[in-house]
Amino acid sequence: MSSKAFQRTYTRLEAITKATVTLHAQGVSNDELATVAGRLAQVVKIKGDLITLQVFAGTEGIPTNAEVLFHGEPPTLQVSEELSGRFFNAYGDPIDGGPKVEGDRRQIGGPSVNPYKRKQPSQLIPTGIAGIDLNNTLVSGQKIPFFADPDQPYNQVMAQVALRADVDKIILGGMGLSNDDYLYFKHEFESAGALNKIISFVNTTDQPPVERLLIPDMALTAAEFFAVDKNEKVLVLLTDMTLYADALSIVSNRMDQIPSKDSMPGSLYSDLAKIYEKAVQLPSGGSITIIAVTTLNDGDITHAIPDNTGYITEGQLYLRADTDTGKVIIDPFRSLSRLKQLVQGKQTREDHSQVMNASVRLYADAQNAKTKLENGFDLSDYDRRCLEYAKAYAVEILSIDVNIGLTEMLDTAWKLFARYFSQAETGIKQAMIDKYWPAA
Repeated sequence: MSSKAFQRTYTRLEAITKATVTLHAQGVSNDELATVAGRLAQVVKIKGDLITLQVFAGTEGIPTNAEVLFHGEPPTLQVSEELSGRFFNAYGDPIDGGPKVEGDRRQIGGPSVNPYKRKQPSQLIPTGIAGIDLNNTLVSGQKIPFFADPDQPYNQVMAQVALRADVDKIILGGMGLSNDDYLYFKHEFESAGALNKIISFVNTTDQPPVERLLIPDMALTAAEFFAVDKNEKVLVLLTDMTLYADALSIVSNRMDQIPSKDSMPGSLYSDLAKIYEKAVQLPSGGSITIIAVTTLNDGDITHAIPDNTGYITEGQLYLRADTDTGKVIIDPFRSLSRLKQLVQGKQTREDHSQVMNASVRLYADAQNAKTKLENGFDLSDYDRRCLEYAKAYAVEILSIDVNIGLTEMLDTAWKLFARYFSQAETGIKQAMIDKYWPAA
């Protein structure tokens, strides 16, 4: 390393906790890397000359006279086109048996793009998943999470989005993945022949949880290279941000910081924001779009992690199991893309907004009919048709395993309207009905 001449070695630790060590040292900077008894560590607190280091692999067995070697720089990633198609660990080292990447060294975790240099997001990102594209259309430069229960197939949805999204590069940041999940992503990407545009940074459950804290910064440093240097559209997939926040909690608790709501550190909002705010549409045409998974604890949306996430991001996508059809769907009621109006009807067909609104309204009428049925009230003919429509809508449009283009989604919705309702019952403007209502 260029800073080798400035490296200093220390051999006296003042304190050791489960995850950190503390010592007196000079000339040390925030986030700087170090080696403690041969284990990689990072500076997390500086108070005068008293330095606290977070030891990624834990401190068990480290003596008070352990050798501490400061590296003189924070974590970096070598960036170049050679990143494409590769799998790396939290330190940016290859885990796929391939060679080390040659390229520019970039410091990870830098600042987000100056708002003055940002552009209003306006490019559609189609995913092929109708519950997203039709009802919650994504826009390049957007940041949006999936809220899902831990038993839902959110990693499969992420893989589907990765393989279907019309972007130049996809970067996966996997935190706390099971070995099966890691192999699943690897197999899906390889078998689809899409590896050349996918880059993966992975921390698995058998690796130290604290390493997860590096994954988003590694993924976003790679994203910035392709978006800023290469003017490419980049989609960053982060799963699971709840495990990332849990790792933050582990570190702060072991540093004796007073926890905030739900045992989370008081810095949780800013820790999440510095990741999500990397989403950007650049005037040059490059962009970084972030889709992240936040798993919910017993569906608790008020927990500090989803609660803070909702303030930072531009909407959310809810996964839920549909009890009537057995399908996992994108919930049309609780999902929201706050930027969808920037592309609907502009980069999509003119009937998009009206079809979306009519679809969701009729689906809501079906839920009302269901409540009447459960409470023993008589159903009208309209109620019964709404219930039938809701099942077909869930299977043919909302289900995550539906993979069709936007035009086909709109045509499918029109066919459902014609199958179950009169033209007047849809509430759609007559001019649109005249143009798009299916021929009998």
